[in-house]
Amino acid sequence: MKTRIVAGMAVMAAGAWAAGPAPAGGGAGQRMASAGEVAVRVRQITSGPAHHFFGYIGQCRTIPWNASGRYLLALETDFQDRLPGAGDAARVCLIDSREGERLRVVDRSLGWNPQQGTMFYWNPEQPETQFFFNDRDSRTGKVFTVLFDLTRGPNGGRVREYRYEATPVGNGGVAQNGGYFLAINYARMARLRPVTGYKDAWDWTTEVAAPADDGIHRVEVTTGERRLIVSFAQLKAKLAGTIARLEARHLFINHTLNNRNNDRVYFYCRGDFEGPREERVNVPFTVRPDGSELTAHTTFIGGHPDWEWGSRIIGSLDEQQVIYDTATRRIVEKLGGAEVFPNPGGDIALAPDGRWFVNSHRSGEHNHYTFLDRRTGRIVRSPPVFLGQWKSGDLRLDPAPCWNRSGDALVVPGIAADGTRQMFLLELVPTA
Repeated sequence: MKTRIVAGMAVMAAGAWAAGPAPAGGGAGQRMASAGEVAVRVRQITSGPAHHFFGYIGQCRTIPWNASGRYLLALETDFQDRLPGAGDAARVCLIDSREGERLRVVDRSLGWNPQQGTMFYWNPEQPETQFFFNDRDSRTGKVFTVLFDLTRGPNGGRVREYRYEATPVGNGGVAQNGGYFLAINYARMARLRPVTGYKDAWDWTTEVAAPADDGIHRVEVTTGERRLIVSFAQLKAKLAGTIARLEARHLFINHTLNNRNNDRVYFYCRGDFEGPREERVNVPFTVRPDGSELTAHTTFIGGHPDWEWGSRIIGSLDEQQVIYDTATRRIVEKLGGAEVFPNPGGDIALAPDGRWFVNSHRSGEHNHYTFLDRRTGRIVRSPPVFLGQWKSGDLRLDPAPCWNRSGDALVVPGIAADGTRQMFLLELVPTA
């Protein structure tokens, strides 16, 4: 019989690997955690027969919990064996941590996928009661973003729908300090990178390789004003002379990541992702939120970075977890290689206060999580979380760690004993 979830705690033995002390501000020095310090406890918080998940990675403070920590967001679905189509709604749910993880359905969405969910994000300007999620019109197939408020009626309600009829887009990344979100074309992504898009959504760019009226759209939360800050035509011009067969390649954008200061955006311009890896377009860019200083970066730090402070972003290079300064375009710090993080390029997330950093990797039928305390340099590893058969492809179960607001627990996806996709809590707990 297979062990599907290993509950309990795991602490690495002292002395397995050591380096110098961590520099001021939380640097690269590490040591293994000693007994009596901290460990990771795993607990399942949702259950079948329906499937429950949050989605995406905890990049850019994508936090499932509201401000008080009472409610967690979740999607509830009745299947996990195919991508959702235009008529497949997921239920938008709240998990009440004060009432034994009681789950309550508050809305539904037609704009979601198994990897990213519906791009949940609590509104930074009202994080106790308001959150964003994506949806699409059941009649037209046009994608839009919803702002939902828990105080609107007995079960909460929609405060606003951000609909743009000619160029329908959905949230791709909320500004960490609030005020705006960056929106992208999920119908175009469904065509060019199905795992990240919304199948059968309406796409006005089908025949255009690098449209001038699509790219990254900035949407003001209060007014709904939308403007295009980066177009595919601009990206094509930036890449001219560096990419073979550029004229024929249909470009798309992934991971519009706002930094902690609301003054920089990191994203990827991509193309041909369904073909051979060596033929793909996969170029990182930065841009200011007003569309200025569009910059292509030649240093590639993997596909799952997370912002640290200012212009510094955490990623991977040469089998090392590194910090790259997007302003100077230099690697400025190393957090450890494979001896610490078995897969430095795996899903990562930095806790809201910057103290704990988590990296994830797969081994066999399980996801594993490695925690680095950037204040003390200690390293703690979690028990494995079962992922079963969902190892690759459009339905894969990514590790996707998402921190809570106090930086001492995170939510991850896993497969429960009954085979359903569920949410698990990884808690950092004292062992003394």
